[in-house]
Amino acid sequence: MTTAFLFPGQGAQVVGMGADVASAYPAAAGIFEKANDVLGFDLRKVCFEGPAETLNTTTMSQPAIFTTSAALLEVIRTEPAMSGLVPQITAGLSMGEYTALYAAGLISFEDGLRLVHKRGEAMQAAADATRGAMVSVMGLDEEKVRVLCREAAQGDLLEPVNFNCPGQIVVSGTVPSCERVMELAPQHGALKAIRLEVAGAFHTAMMAGAADALRRALSACQIGEPGEIKTLANIDAEYYPSAASIVEGLARQLTSPILWARCMQRLLAEGVDELFEIGPNRVLTGLMKRIDRKAKVVNLSTADSIEALLKGV
Repeated sequence: MTTAFLFPGQGAQVVGMGADVASAYPAAAGIFEKANDVLGFDLRKVCFEGPAETLNTTTMSQPAIFTTSAALLEVIRTEPAMSGLVPQITAGLSMGEYTALYAAGLISFEDGLRLVHKRGEAMQAAADATRGAMVSVMGLDEEKVRVLCREAAQGDLLEPVNFNCPGQIVVSGTVPSCERVMELAPQHGALKAIRLEVAGAFHTAMMAGAADALRRALSACQIGEPGEIKTLANIDAEYYPSAASIVEGLARQLTSPILWARCMQRLLAEGVDELFEIGPNRVLTGLMKRIDRKAKVVNLSTADSIEALLKGV
């Protein structure tokens, strides 16, 4: 039996996340308390009570998702009935890769939280300095999306950057080029093209400033050498071989495409038969249904979902 823990990234946040888990499990509540101490502000209140416009910002959503995922993970680690649930592999979608590294024991909770907070601040600063956007294109394969991008770019930066699942690819670039993508997408056979509520052109060269700032922050953190638990990298769907490769992979992630579908296809091809999505919402569970309908992901996002799993253990 091979088990993989999967962790969501930015976009999975929802007001109220983690509140029921913290209420039901002291171990989870302790993670939120620790997060408040590390950051110096009341992240717990933002997660539990919002408002949505604050939680949804790049600077707030990233530490909020990391902390909520870590709180759920702490329940798994501390509940006696779940002592046998240990991953051999971890993976996370974009920002979720930090939680995956924490789950694998390669970074501390404190360092992981500081890094995602810094990452969010750096991405927001880079977005403020540029004029970028992202659009989710539905119903086209990779080659057709690349053709669409070439036509819509008209000399501007525009490229596919999030390969989430078959038929769902996110493109990123300048605002004018993204507006042209939405206009031209139906002519290329797309089912729809939706502009995402994000601050800028993430995972492109427009985030180079953020990558430089993040690389400096990473150099100040202690990152362990990969051991028994392997972590899959978004940028190439390969397992991290060293601490140095983790630093480089996390920095490159800001300016490189996210190959989530390829990561999941690799896990399935290698015979991973237990998949757990640990974090707010059900984003990764939904994507897996599009990647392989036969693959089953156990979603652990609420106290009720944990209780349901405990009854089955």
